[in-house]
Amino acid sequence: MASIGFIGVGNMGGPMAANLAKAGHTVKAFDLSKESVDKAVAAGCEPAETVTDAARDVDVIVTMLPAGKHVAHVYEGTDGVFATAAPGTLMIDCSTIDVDTARAVIAAAEDKGFPMVDAPVSGGVGGAEAGTLTFMVGGTEEAAEKARPFLEIMGKTVVHAGDAGNGQAAKICNNMMLGIQMLSVAEAFMLAKRLGLDYQKLFDISSKASGQCWSLTTYCPVPGPVPTSPANRDYQPGFATDMMLKDLKLAQDAAGKAGASTPLGAAAESLYQMMSSKGNGGLDFSAIIKMIDGEI
Repeated sequence: MASIGFIGVGNMGGPMAANLAKAGHTVKAFDLSKESVDKAVAAGCEPAETVTDAARDVDVIVTMLPAGKHVAHVYEGTDGVFATAAPGTLMIDCSTIDVDTARAVIAAAEDKGFPMVDAPVSGGVGGAEAGTLTFMVGGTEEAAEKARPFLEIMGKTVVHAGDAGNGQAAKICNNMMLGIQMLSVAEAFMLAKRLGLDYQKLFDISSKASGQCWSLTTYCPVPGPVPTSPANRDYQPGFATDMMLKDLKLAQDAAGKAGASTPLGAAAESLYQMMSSKGNGGLDFSAIIKMIDGEI
């Protein structure tokens, strides 16, 4: 059993840390929110007062933070992880951040002798709680294999995507597809509504036809066809609109730097920005169907 410092135990990180503790590891949990730390402690973790406390005398450090600037600060700050961790400590950043920052932080870790991977996740809060997340891992083969046993406790699928930053690249490409696909499903259902086609009938046909996709069969944005989708609980996330917007912005930033043409990705970002600007950023991203329908 390992000693793990887990920094960032909010909606996603909290359940992930809890699953590591349930597996028998000693987990020190830190977050700026005392409420989040208290929840982690109730789930079997130990409280850490600071980043330094979380990073001291542990075998592994896992981070789940909001943005690249937070990741860089936590690892590279004066009282950060690099300044505190014991030589050879394994570092796993599960945040979804920009590719450039992920690569820069991992390069700095490797220069200091720390094996490190970027390992953003897909699967939402439900996947974090159930331990069924998908991890997209970037880094050396050696670091990825060291991280795998811990990632497999928190998730169902672990894919080594290649060199440092490639986990982030895979995540933003995947979520750009997801955002675009949800819009296509939402538009189709609203067209069906106006043409007098029953939602369930469209679902029964398209779920077995060429329109089939995850946004339809697992996360259908109208109530009824998929009882577990957020549409059946007033669009409570799930995966919030503002989180989708963050990922679409990251994808557009990366596309601009790489010279990649992503017109549908740009359109999706614009529509989710409109959704968020209307004050609906806390709703599940599938609630975009309500905006398309003119309800919000």
